[in-house]
Amino acid sequence: MSANVETILAETRKRMKSSIETLKKEMATVRTGRANAGILDTLHVDYYGSMMPINQIAGVSVPEASMLVIAPFDKKAIKAIETAILKSELGLNPANDGNVIRLPIPPLNEERRRDLSRVVSRMGEEIKTAVRNVRRDANEDVKKLEKDKHAPLSEDAAKKALEQVQKITDETIKEIEEIVKHKEAEIMHV
Repeated sequence: MSANVETILAETRKRMKSSIETLKKEMATVRTGRANAGILDTLHVDYYGSMMPINQIAGVSVPEASMLVIAPFDKKAIKAIETAILKSELGLNPANDGNVIRLPIPPLNEERRRDLSRVVSRMGEEIKTAVRNVRRDANEDVKKLEKDKHAPLSEDAAKKALEQVQKITDETIKEIEEIVKHKEAEIMHV
């Protein structure tokens, strides 16, 4: 097989793997009934005029299944962190004792669980679309190689390369579906 085809396949794998990592990061920010420090990953705090990720100005721990504890490195940041949590779409009420912020994670009601399940499903579909776009780009690259005047790719080699691109795509889509299914089950678990 041509080195160019190998390059295309390697790049396709890399880009699809990147899509899966993006999905995993997005899934971590979706709240389930259990405490997960990942729900704060997208939260930024106005810290002395700069928007900082919460994990850079505070330690976040999960002492129990329904509680997050945020311990700011600088006690003066506690009010800014509390404000950022209240302004966020997390729907959580922080409790500030002057040293740490306790963030109780209330159980989700059935309607909210269904809403979050739809959000997770939509995230999965968006990543699948991105993966299909990667497949389209790879297929176009293989077809360009096939038509290359200097070192054309044989029809059989091109067909084999297209089949491999499809195989990589199918494996990636299957992995995405597993991630989504797992997260939906986690959300629906009472």
